[in-house]
Amino acid sequence: MPPQHSEAHEEHVLVVPRALFDQAGAFQGFRADSATYLPLLLDPRHTTWRPRARVEEDPSFKQLIPYCLLACGATRDARRYFAYTRGGGQGEARLRAKRSVGVGGHISTLDGARGDDTSYEAGMRRELDEEVVIASPWTSRCVGLINDDSNAVGSVHLGIVHVLELERADARPRESQLVECGFEPLDALLAARDRFETWSQIVLDALADGRLV
Repeated sequence: MPPQHSEAHEEHVLVVPRALFDQAGAFQGFRADSATYLPLLLDPRHTTWRPRARVEEDPSFKQLIPYCLLACGATRDARRYFAYTRGGGQGEARLRAKRSVGVGGHISTLDGARGDDTSYEAGMRRELDEEVVIASPWTSRCVGLINDDSNAVGSVHLGIVHVLELERADARPRESQLVECGFEPLDALLAARDRFETWSQIVLDALADGRLV
């Protein structure tokens, strides 16, 4: 994720009002029907750019976060997912030392001022390029959304989940603070579920019960 800037160059991130999410149909956990939400959430009539430091503590806004799951393998037995641990100096302080299966981060004004799907796509690709090196051809599909209002981090973020289908399990961290990286089968990830951040737990549960495919 981008480093924090000085106050004079404070990072501004893409948000929508919490009330808009409520209007679209608030939920807890994972929901697969992203097509119902994204046209509304990425409409520049509703999005704004706001200082990240302020909205991190303001649950009246939801920061839109691409959350990319790197996957490889055509069958359940062969399927592997990229997982890693956030090191002590990386990203959101409240998530440090947690395991994760999601790569991504905030959409910022670095990604263009339109505040629409173009800005979102640019931000998603920038975050991927900053955090990992994907050495395999891949395709992407949006599979759903994550919302978790049970904790302070989740209450100010809304995750948009993408599955990146890699032809081979060939990805490595670009950031030094991403450690314990590698592709693992779902059963192994579920066995270590308690070590994962809550969004990853939600994703793993959705994979396990077939809601996320």
